[in-house]
Amino acid sequence: MIPTNMTEQVIHTRTKLRKETLISVLDEFDSKIMILSPTKRAEKYRKMSATAFSFFRGSSYLFYFDATRHYFPYHTSTERPTWIQGDLHFENFGAFRNESKQIVYDVNDFDEGYIGSYLYDVLRMSVSIALVGRQLQYTDDQQLHLLEHYIKGYHKQITCFVEDKDDPAKFVMDENKAKGPVRKLLRKLEKRRNGHFLEKVTAVMQSDRVFQETAELVVPSEQEQSLLEQAWAFYQQTLVCHQGEADHYRIKDIAIKHGSGTASIGLDRYYVLIEGGLSVEGEDDAVLEVKEVRTPVPAYFLPYAESFWQTFSHQGKRVTTTQQAMHHKADPYLGFLTLDGRDFYVRERSPYKKRLKLEDIETIEDMESVLSTMAKLTAKMHARADADVNKGILPYHSEKEILKAMGRKPDAFVQHISRWAFAYADQVEKDYAIFCEWAQTFQPE
Repeated sequence: MIPTNMTEQVIHTRTKLRKETLISVLDEFDSKIMILSPTKRAEKYRKMSATAFSFFRGSSYLFYFDATRHYFPYHTSTERPTWIQGDLHFENFGAFRNESKQIVYDVNDFDEGYIGSYLYDVLRMSVSIALVGRQLQYTDDQQLHLLEHYIKGYHKQITCFVEDKDDPAKFVMDENKAKGPVRKLLRKLEKRRNGHFLEKVTAVMQSDRVFQETAELVVPSEQEQSLLEQAWAFYQQTLVCHQGEADHYRIKDIAIKHGSGTASIGLDRYYVLIEGGLSVEGEDDAVLEVKEVRTPVPAYFLPYAESFWQTFSHQGKRVTTTQQAMHHKADPYLGFLTLDGRDFYVRERSPYKKRLKLEDIETIEDMESVLSTMAKLTAKMHARADADVNKGILPYHSEKEILKAMGRKPDAFVQHISRWAFAYADQVEKDYAIFCEWAQTFQPE
């Protein structure tokens, strides 16, 4: 349709240019960098088409493309970066069991871990809060209130760490410390049996336990099986915390895992069933997830750090060390390996892994409680991964640099970041509409 007046012409041109930018970024990352097959690319776009939040989750590269081109007065110095999670959003928090067999709530995805300004984590998380609020049909005022609540909570917790009122190296969100829906989730999981997940994905065949073959769990080829078995000794050497004798890690079965994630579509993922113990019918077996990982998205947009890449040339090592640095007590099965020249990391597929569902957040007060928890955990992971812990690679205290950048008084910082996040959520919704229209006509070459 040809625009008939100046306003329509401006809108038409801006939309056209944004569409060209969006498609160009998608082509660059999904086709040229991720090298997704046409089928995998179409699968990813189907998932991204579900909601504006799903689109936001699957297009972190577009967020960084935009955010790194916008001026913010609150960045830390490029000489004093923070170890960031890299893809922080509302659904990257959840419950799991740590190495002390304690069920905790924390950030649970570290594939994009990198070093850069703390602000990118806070910004990406804030935009996701606005998008979730819209999904829950919150008003504009309610969304802005919740954004301010999260950002204030982050500022407050960073200040507590700087003033030694809390220790990031010991901070943990368990049943005793959690409140509201998070506490309810942890209490519910305390009642879950250890074999809950094991029984969902495996079966006992001739007195031994193996994976059930389903649409999501597929038998690997002989070559894949052989590659994993050959790499298993190397994986065990990367473990920080060994669980008993070597026989504990004996591979009993392997399955290819399909159907997980959005941004990770196109990356190989396996489930490995290990001995764990010697109980009858393998009731103490453990399921480990072996996931392929590549260069983190923030690395394409943030300043290059030579020392970081000298330490973390293996992407699996980067991911596992990021988690170990950011968690008080991390997964005891964290390790890494290489398969056919590709980097993977290994973690337990915890029987206690669970996210909060949006339907569990019934009121604004519930959401405030959840966001208070998420704000504290965001601050904790930023403050932990530095000189405070032996896994930290930064020889200074990140929390001090962050507070210096934010300012001691939070009001201006809170208003600036909350308004930007709210406005960027508007942009995401516009992008989502453009994307959905384009995705319907997307024809894999």
